[in-house]
Amino acid sequence: MLTKRIIPCLDIKDGRTVKGVNFVDLRDAGDPVVLAKQYADLGADELVFLDISATLEERATVLDMVLHVAEQVNIPFTVGGGISNVEHVDALLKCGADKVSINSSAIKRPELINELADKFGSQCVVVAIDAKQIDGKWKVHLAGGSIPTEMDLFDWAKEVEERGAGEILFTSMDHDGTKNGFANNALAKLSDELNIPIIASGGAGNIKHFIDTFKEGKADAALAASVFHFGEIPILKLKQELKKNNIEVRL
Repeated sequence: MLTKRIIPCLDIKDGRTVKGVNFVDLRDAGDPVVLAKQYADLGADELVFLDISATLEERATVLDMVLHVAEQVNIPFTVGGGISNVEHVDALLKCGADKVSINSSAIKRPELINELADKFGSQCVVVAIDAKQIDGKWKVHLAGGSIPTEMDLFDWAKEVEERGAGEILFTSMDHDGTKNGFANNALAKLSDELNIPIIASGGAGNIKHFIDTFKEGKADAALAASVFHFGEIPILKLKQELKKNNIEVRL
């Protein structure tokens, strides 16, 4: 049985970690470097570091912050936000990132997935997909969830896999920040239709939500932010409960 991963997400805006509800109403959650070190020490399996305003403001993720965060952790670390070319990825990996996450840039130019996979290997390439249900269908959004497209979540996910992505980070915009649980039906469908790992994002509110997304949603990893940032769910306790429910985790 493959080990399931717990991944705190550090959403960064203006050098601070922030958290919102349904992608808006952001509030400060602390220093990303300090939080990153805490999570590594507390048993997180990986970290995701997203510069949430980089794409909208058309600027690259701040490399020196990535360097400082990477210096503090000894676990795999994904960086995203405003990444649009091979050179930028090369710089991020040299600063200490293990993987990169691309989203809007992949939608605008899908060949970027192929280029990154060919240059750095699929294991370095995470494609983040933000989607919400519109008239009963999951539609992909770009630019931090602010721009809707006509793209179907499942069609896009299949193309992403075919182009060489190593993982998909799926965020349900309907569930994000609500603490009502993950989008397990969509996650299970993604898991059934694809052969690469699916990271669940959006909706974590309690330990049962994590249990459900691993069992019902068939997720390979679960990502959350506020429940970790504000101390609502200790990572060690979460993993102990997952273990009790026959979900294989690293303790």
